Amino acid sequence: MNPTLVIAGQLRRQYLLPPEGRPLLDAPGGNLLYAAAGTRLWADSVSLLARVGDDFPREWLRRFQQKSLDTRGIKIIPESLDLRSFLAYTDTQTAQTTNPVSHFSQLGISFPKGLLGYQPPAIRQDQRTRANPDSPQLSDLPAEYRLAKAAHLAPLDLLTHSQLATAFRHGGVPYVTIDPGPGYMNASSLDDLRSLLQGITAFLPSEEEIRQLFWGRTHDLWDMAATLASFGCAYIIIKRGARGQYLYDSLNNRKWEIPGYPARYIDPTGTGDAFCGGFLAGYTASLDPLQATLHGNISASFALEGSGPFYLLDAMPGLAQARLHSLSDLVKQP
Repeated sequence: MNPTLVIAGQLRRQYLLPPEGRPLLDAPGGNLLYAAAGTRLWADSVSLLARVGDDFPREWLRRFQQKSLDTRGIKIIPESLDLRSFLAYTDTQTAQTTNPVSHFSQLGISFPKGLLGYQPPAIRQDQRTRANPDSPQLSDLPAEYRLAKAAHLAPLDLLTHSQLATAFRHGGVPYVTIDPGPGYMNASSLDDLRSLLQGITAFLPSEEEIRQLFWGRTHDLWDMAATLASFGCAYIIIKRGARGQYLYDSLNNRKWEIPGYPARYIDPTGTGDAFCGGFLAGYTASLDPLQATLHGNISASFALEGSGPFYLLDAMPGLAQARLHSLSDLVKQP
């Protein structure tokens, strides 16, 4: 069976101390799952592309399949990969990735053995000729994935994004979207995006990321969006957290401001990824960037209301459409 929607990204063994609710300790996580869940809110199935080590829990892969996530593209390599991630919220807005012992101690929770020896990965500028070991490689890409209707690249390194975007486009995938990786969203990497964004359907950075990219050049978000669109990308969507999104449609020279849906604020982890997944599903169904942004917005709203990538899949039937309808009335053009 050929997939319709493919998402490439990272899987993680998640240790999460959320702003509210119970901790998630050694639970499935990673940008791939949050994006896939955001897509599954609107689509019947999603195909995953990722790389894990032979120590990755097999029962998790079976759990993904039970949630209509196609795991044929998850490559298990014959060695261990440290896929642990730690995130602790000190308040509803502030998250930290360091000093896990201290955070568990402050909460009076026993330190999990699975985090012994954990060191948070350093965010470094991407090497243009080297991929991260936990990034999916071209050789991991099943041939049938190149026949998909649309593909989304969750945050990965620059080389992997460049290779996968080219492979999908040359394979005939008509719609490709990219959520940038933190390793290349800096002022010195702006020229690298000229080739990366050529022929891309949508580029979806956060406001913080795009401001870092244009540091010292401009403070105007719409100018930033227009510059990136001039590299050959149809739509630029700037994710602004609870404030919603800016949508720049270069094909029709239109701008939109979409407010964030007023969801209950429980845990913001993965909401940006869930947005991107919802955008992919919405655009594939409608070919309308505004409708796609609204779909992403609603996916993010459900992700915000609970912890873990699969929380939003338990949404009450019909509620997503109801939220979509109410949000549509709040959209405005600047």
